[in-house]
Amino acid sequence: MITFIATIFVFGLLIFFHELGHYTVARLVGIRILEFSLGFGPKIYGVTKEKTMYNLRAVPLGGFVRMAGMDQSEEEEELEEEKRRFDKKTVGQRAAVILAGPLMNFVLAALLLAFVFGFQGAPVASTVIGEILPDYPAQTSGLMVGDKLLAVNDQRLDGWDSFSAMVSSKPQEEITVTIERDGVEKKFFIEPKLDVDGTGKIGVSPETVFQKQGVLSSLSMGFSWTGRITVLSVNYITKMITRQEDVDIGGPVRIVDEIGKAANVGFFYLLQIAAFLSINLGMINLFPIPALDGSRVLFLAWEKVYGRPVDPLKENYIHLAGFAFLILLMVAVTYNDIIHLFVPK
Repeated sequence: MITFIATIFVFGLLIFFHELGHYTVARLVGIRILEFSLGFGPKIYGVTKEKTMYNLRAVPLGGFVRMAGMDQSEEEEELEEEKRRFDKKTVGQRAAVILAGPLMNFVLAALLLAFVFGFQGAPVASTVIGEILPDYPAQTSGLMVGDKLLAVNDQRLDGWDSFSAMVSSKPQEEITVTIERDGVEKKFFIEPKLDVDGTGKIGVSPETVFQKQGVLSSLSMGFSWTGRITVLSVNYITKMITRQEDVDIGGPVRIVDEIGKAANVGFFYLLQIAAFLSINLGMINLFPIPALDGSRVLFLAWEKVYGRPVDPLKENYIHLAGFAFLILLMVAVTYNDIIHLFVPK
């Protein structure tokens, strides 16, 4: 049950913010919104305000914002000359409406991470040894997990970074490491190993602690971490495409499994998973694949360059083909998820 509730919460949050992005910018540029729905299928609940329907639908696997002039339907015939139609707006305004959905997912990720940093705290490397790595000098020197690092060569440490910098600069030179253990200071003489990158390493990693941040600091870190995760994700996808990394794509089954694990660990971990998924949703929607937001922007770019839109019928066929491709990909990925999760190795 907890997995089900957590999945609905995460998917609902991601979809709501994505569609809210489209909705908000469409309102700002003066486009009439016909319907804002969360989910697909039969309507469970709905209200109508200022000629806009707000609906909650039965299948919580998506959502949509239906705008006047985005599709040629009989219902919209009377709006053919209305200035509040999507297709009557400038290319820039239409592109802004389309891009607002994916970009809102990045904003959501930053806000979720900021919430975590503000209430749980940001992970910070302490000067306490959290792990001693095998085949490094620390293992035979007498250092132990839980020792608090105080100084290197009698120079007091400001934090883990200063310790790392001092050790890195002394490859194959004996150094004096001062620690505190059970309230008693001890000194160890260690010769850092020359690592492959040419720096000194003794083979210790820090214990991570969480430090609560203020509002501005949390927001700054939230956006900063979102940017870093996005860059890392793009690099990983690039390496998969160029076959520098093994292809590893998770679908709905694996996502639900990960959400369930996160929910069992704790609420803050669930929010971190939601932030990661939100970044990935924003990135995927920016891909130039037909049926996704990225491809719609490409069609608008064509219109801007050539001064005329792509024939609507042809564009719809292209999006339909893209949608079919995405469905087939989803089936393949789901099959792989089931094999990965449920078939004994």
